[in-house]
Order: sequence, then structure tokens, then C-alpha cells
Amino acid sequence: MAPTLTTAFARRWWMAVTAVIENLLFSAVLLGWGSLLIMLKSEGFYSYMCTEPANTSSLLNLTLSPASSASSKEEYEYDYYPEQGGVEVRPLHPEENIRMGGWLVCKEQDEMLNMAFTVGSFLLSAITLPLGIVMDKYGPRKLRLLGSACFAFSCLLIAYGAYNPNELSVLIFVALTFNGFGGMCMTFTSLTLPNMFGDLRSTFIALMIGSYASSAVTFPGVKVIYDLGVSFITILVVWAGCAGLVFFNCFFNWPLEPFPAPENMDYTVKIKFSWLGFDHKITGKQFYQQVTTVGRRLSVGNSLKQKELSTKDGHKLCLSTMDLEVQCKPKEESQSFMKSILSPLFMLSLVTMCVTQLRLIFYMGAMNNILETLSGGDLNTVERMELVSLYTSIFGVMQLLCLMTTPVIGQIMDWKLKECDDGDSEEKKQLSKDQPQPKRRDRQIQKITNATRAFVFTNILLVGFGITCLIPNLPLQMLSFVLHTIVRGFIHSCIGGLYAAVYPSSQFGSLTGMQSLVSALFALLQQPLFMAMMGPLEGDPMWVNVGLLGVSMLGFMLPVYLIYFRSQLRKKRKEKDNEAKIFMKINGSNCPEAFV
Repeated sequence: MAPTLTTAFARRWWMAVTAVIENLLFSAVLLGWGSLLIMLKSEGFYSYMCTEPANTSSLLNLTLSPASSASSKEEYEYDYYPEQGGVEVRPLHPEENIRMGGWLVCKEQDEMLNMAFTVGSFLLSAITLPLGIVMDKYGPRKLRLLGSACFAFSCLLIAYGAYNPNELSVLIFVALTFNGFGGMCMTFTSLTLPNMFGDLRSTFIALMIGSYASSAVTFPGVKVIYDLGVSFITILVVWAGCAGLVFFNCFFNWPLEPFPAPENMDYTVKIKFSWLGFDHKITGKQFYQQVTTVGRRLSVGNSLKQKELSTKDGHKLCLSTMDLEVQCKPKEESQSFMKSILSPLFMLSLVTMCVTQLRLIFYMGAMNNILETLSGGDLNTVERMELVSLYTSIFGVMQLLCLMTTPVIGQIMDWKLKECDDGDSEEKKQLSKDQPQPKRRDRQIQKITNATRAFVFTNILLVGFGITCLIPNLPLQMLSFVLHTIVRGFIHSCIGGLYAAVYPSSQFGSLTGMQSLVSALFALLQQPLFMAMMGPLEGDPMWVNVGLLGVSMLGFMLPVYLIYFRSQLRKKRKEKDNEAKIFMKINGSNCPEAFV
């Protein structure tokens, strides 16, 4: 049976800790594609697309003279046999028979597996729009249960495909589809959990996003176990079993109801009136308002109305829950969903997210090929593959930086929010006029200021990452790994914090889903960019990186608009303060209940 919101609030720390662990192991693990690609090649996925190298020598029935043989290209060695009437042609640098785990590897295999990664990574973001709409309406519980089941099924599919890769390689497309869907269900549902932590909501959102981004370390960790000799199929079956534990944890701890935003629900209100017979699901401020309404009815004194109520239709007081519901109508949304997605702020956030996602996704998809290009020179093929494998493992381990650095951007988003004034707090309005009230910052303006700083910092790091990608130096890619990891965690945290600060909480999931869908569609451009790099550009990523660096500059449009948006908010706040200087006191109260 699903717990209530009150029970879930009591278990919020357990849910937060387990959500971080579950995100690390079961959310966006496809971000560690480089390590998974090596394991899939070693297990023979799409190896049948590769062909054996041609014979190193061949006897051609040609009538060539030794003179003409000497003038031929130096890449080949020729021997003339007059008795047989032919020439034997031998390449000076014969094509090497490249194998991984006993299976042939080739360029065609890379392109097919990269296409599977594109499909999985696309679903990792594109599915968030319907997920957000469903979650805003029905809560995260059912989606999280579905996501854990889909992830377990994807692991079993990959294991089944590895059993006979020559016939079942196509299952990798289906498996990565379920993996992307299940992983995004896990990630997206965890983003509502920070609502239970009040003013630290942005920090916990950043922590959840950090654990999601750090899940790229999972496949490198699996590769370490794989290199120790553990069967690939065994690893995946055990992994699927662990996903079952996530299912049961969600079943026993996550409530059916959506988590209300901190401004709509106060979990710290503790009032016990069991004799009133309230529904056990009533919690927080709504419960407080209902009890306040009941208290006012019970304190009317010994009036005739009270006597009539106590003796009418039985000799007990019967309270109407319908009246209580009328007293607790939620506030209407300040703007519609269509108005939100058509706002300039949301449009610019889409631009920022699209260019950032394309920049990051392209680097992850083409990283192995880029590293192979940078590790050229005197290294032979085996040494080059070992070096690429080492750098891939280092990149995977560095993904833990997301978990360690995203709380930093969360703290920037939450900076000095505790010192701010909500502008509608009734308790602060009840201060005596003789008491000097210190001037406090406006909470909305402070959130916009924090978001501006966060986006400027993140875009500077993104430009720095683009510059390091332009420098053809292999050791410098360590710095690229660090910047890539930090930017990937920061950008999602900034977007989530911005939507939570500006738009109604009931639209958070839908807006985040829309943003993820559009950015995922735009990120599909990484496949033609990859094909261009491998084809016309002959594996050289320089011109692609130059173009992506130029596009990354568009990310600065959002913080520029945020500065303008903040100035507009300050102007409105100033006008409101000038209009509200005189108030009338009603019934001798110190509370300003009407303005003139």
C-alpha cells in the first residue's frame, strides 16, 4: 500500500539518499557510452558487418616490365614472373586484422552502434514531455515503478543479444530504447523529491541532477568488472535483479500524490485533532487552514446558532467537509501553460539547452574516434586501442565530478534566499508599526539574479570546453573531460532552478519535458555531424568543433535577457511599494488588511 504524504515526509532523507544511489546506477547510464561500446564490440555486436582483410599478395596476369614496376606507387612491392606471365603484388603496409575479444571490428560496426546510441540518447530526453505531463497530474510513483521495470528488461535484452550476436545484434536498438526510457523515468521522478526540503530545493535538485549526470560512471565501472573476467551476461542479469530492488523501494516508500511545492505545502505544521475525523491524507498548510476554519466555528461562544447546531438532527456537532474545501481553494495559476512556453525566457532557455546538448552529446558519441585520431603517430593499432581504452576509463571515472560539483551550482541558485521577503507572508505583515522592519530582498528578484550568475558561469565553462577540443593534444583532453562533466551537470541544474523560480510549480514537469524534447530533437544532428567527420573530414573533428564553438556563443543570450527581466521585476516592485504606503486598520487590528 502506498504511503501518505505525511509518511513520505518522515522518510524524506531515506528517499533522498536512495534516489541519489538509484540515479547513479539506473538512470542515464547511456552517458557512459564509450565503455559500453568497447564491451559490445568485444561481445561481437554487429561484427558480421566486418569483412576479413584481403590477401596480402596476389598474382595478377599482367604484362608489366620491371621498369614499369619500379615506377609504380611505393605502397606496393611487385615481383615479375615471366615463366607464369604475371606480376605478384604485395602491399608494403598490409592491412591489419583488428579484433576485440576475438571478434572483427570495423568502421561500419562503429556507425551502426553509434546509431543505436543516438536512438537511446534521444529517448533519454525526448520522452520527458509526456512523462512531465503525467507526473504533474498523477505523481511520480507509477512512473518510477514503470521505469525500474523497463531498465531491468533492457538489461535482460542486451544479455540475450550477447548470447548470439550474429543473429540478435538488432536487439541492441530495442534494449537501448527501453534503457533510455527507464532511465529518464528514474531521473525525472526524482526531481520532484526536493520539494520536501523547502529553501534548499534548488540544492537538492542539483544533487539529483548531479547523480543523474554521474551515472555515466556506471558503465566504466561495469567494464572494470568485465575486464576482471566476469561474464558480460552475468553482469547484466545481476544488474537487472538490482533494478528489482528499486521497484520494491519505490513501492513501499513513494506516495501516490505529487509532492507539492514548498510554497504550497508546509510539512512542519503538526496539529492533531483525531476526533474531528479528517481524511488522513490532509497535511501541511491545507490541513492548518481547515483546522483554523473549524476552530473559528467552535469558538463562537454560547450563541443561539451554536445551540441549534448542537441539537439539530442528533445531539452531536457534525462538520461539513464541503465547507472546508471551499475555504481551501488553491490559488489559480498566474499564467497558462501555452503562455509559459511562448514566453521569451522559455524560448531562450531552449536555445541554450539545444546548443549545449548538441555540443556535449557529439563529444560523447565521437569520443573514441577523436581519441584514436589524437593518439596517431608511431603507435601501432594495438597500442592505440589500449590508450583509447585507458582514456575512456578515465573519462568514466570523472563522471563522479557531476555529483560533487552540482551542489555548487545549487548553492548559487539558492544564494541568500533565506534572507528574502516573499512579499505575501501574513506573519510579516502583522508586525507592529512601532517596530522597525528591516529592508529585505525580494525573493523573485534574488532567484533571477542567482540564475543569471549560474548561466554566465556555465556558458563560460562551455566555451572553455570548446576551445580545449580545438587543440590537438591528447593529454589536454583530460581538461576537456573535466569541463565536459561539470558543464553537463551545471546546465541541467540551472534550467531546473530557473523553471522552479519563474513558472508555477504545477507546470515544472511539463516545461522540463518540453525543453528536454526540443533539445533531444536538436541533438539528433550529432549523427550527421559524426558521419561528416568520419566521411568527408576523414576522422578529423576540427571543423565540426569550430562550428560547435561558434554555436555555443548563443548560450549567452539567456543571461542577457535575464538581466533585462530582473530590471522589469525591480521596476514593478518599486511601483508596488510606492502605491502601498497608506493602509487602513480594520477592527482595531495592527494588520494592514486594506490599502488605499
